[in-house]
Amino acid sequence: MSSTLLEVTRASHEEVERLERLVVKDLQTEPPTNKDRLHQSHRVRNMIEQVIDTTHKLVDIYEDKDGARKDEIAALGGQTATGTNVFSAFYDRLKEIREYHRRHPAARVIIDTGDEYEQLLKEEPQIEFSGEEGSGRYLDLHELFNEYINSKFGEPIEYTAYLDVFSQPQKIPRKAKSTRQYQEYLQKLLEYLVYFFERTEPLQDLDRIFSKVTSEFEEEWTMGKVEGWENNGQENGSAPENHTVIDLDYYSTAEELMVVGPEKLKEALRALGLKTGGTIQQRAERLFLTKNTPLEKLDRKHFAKGSRKPEQNCVVAAPQVGDDVKEIALLEAKIRKLCDLLDETIVRTRENVEKKQALTYEEMEAEREEDDVQAESESDEDDQQIYNPLKLPMGWDGKPIPYWLYKLHGLGQEFKCEICGNHSYWGRRAYERHFKEWRHQHGMRCLGIPNTKNFNEITSIEEAKLLWERIQERQGVNKWRPDLEEEYEDQEGNIYNKKTYTDLQRQGLI
Repeated sequence: MSSTLLEVTRASHEEVERLERLVVKDLQTEPPTNKDRLHQSHRVRNMIEQVIDTTHKLVDIYEDKDGARKDEIAALGGQTATGTNVFSAFYDRLKEIREYHRRHPAARVIIDTGDEYEQLLKEEPQIEFSGEEGSGRYLDLHELFNEYINSKFGEPIEYTAYLDVFSQPQKIPRKAKSTRQYQEYLQKLLEYLVYFFERTEPLQDLDRIFSKVTSEFEEEWTMGKVEGWENNGQENGSAPENHTVIDLDYYSTAEELMVVGPEKLKEALRALGLKTGGTIQQRAERLFLTKNTPLEKLDRKHFAKGSRKPEQNCVVAAPQVGDDVKEIALLEAKIRKLCDLLDETIVRTRENVEKKQALTYEEMEAEREEDDVQAESESDEDDQQIYNPLKLPMGWDGKPIPYWLYKLHGLGQEFKCEICGNHSYWGRRAYERHFKEWRHQHGMRCLGIPNTKNFNEITSIEEAKLLWERIQERQGVNKWRPDLEEEYEDQEGNIYNKKTYTDLQRQGLI
């Protein structure tokens, strides 16, 4: 007996609700390690995909294109082929159920499948990472790096320098971007970054991100403000001036020029007014002639009938080439967006590479084994609950310190400092040490008081202010001394303090 359509609908709604509760329950748990975070994200992603699939099935049922749902509802109301008869419909259904159980006597009814759904929270999805990627902590761009340094648009640099350069394709000269090699390099780079991002951030909606990037790119391209391609596009669909279909400076022989393909060669020859027929090699040789020879000096036999010689080697780009340029610019925009999202990963990768350059092979292998053992031990320790009824502080090993050490250092005694924002310090040692730490120094600086030894053991703001006023009075900072600070001027315009002026006046000198 197959489930009725209405029962399938009810079960589908129940499944969606169960999965939604599991997603909430899973996200309420804070993963302790990076590996656990990846597992949690992929679990949630898988459950979301199940919800989407089930929802699509529900939509199909409610649309009822074949009328099966309508017929089933009518059958529940007793409508049969002979008319409306509730009892006849009931006994037909009862007969169907009995016949099913007669043919399947061992069939059981599952009442609660909650345990099966709870098992989803314990799954550890398999995520493939290379050895260089370190479970999603670092990028592995060695293959793309080799392609970059061996290309005409790249330059011979170190891998660490490449990690700073690959995210800035707009800095590559525009002439170097007109080759198919550069476009293929961008496609491979974007493909890797997308694959890495999907593995490390499965909950991000990459399609929505790229949709926004594309819409912003279209606006900037229309206005000619795309970074690295400023004023490249023109209104009314015309191509920019002084732009050639194929930049011959990047090809040393006609055989290399054959790589661009017959259609590109044909478009370039047509734009120059040259003949477009022949094999791909003949087209490449004909176009290669224009690299070192001006068009006006070429033999007339190379030109198509009815064409005239241009005055210079300046070819208006064909529409197909303009589309390729726009596609390259869009690839660069997507790569820049992904690099912004993976900025922290790029920084970690660069730091890791610089660290590994100072290690030998044996040290790198030992460090890798140590990381694996540490990750396993962390996961094992996280599963065990630490028994700490006295709420003792944790030691360096992540376990409570001994009680005798707790009593020896007086860690049960609390000291509060008003200058530190009523921050609590546990134990006399931590309390005495905090007077030289950044928090207390910042509080004193906000009060405008120098943090000297005179203010040790002072934790009240009022006491600190009173002590500072007394120190200033003792040093005579705020005391008015008229004999030294009151000024007098004689007839000649000389300025004296009161004591000097009085002495000179008594002597009759002024």
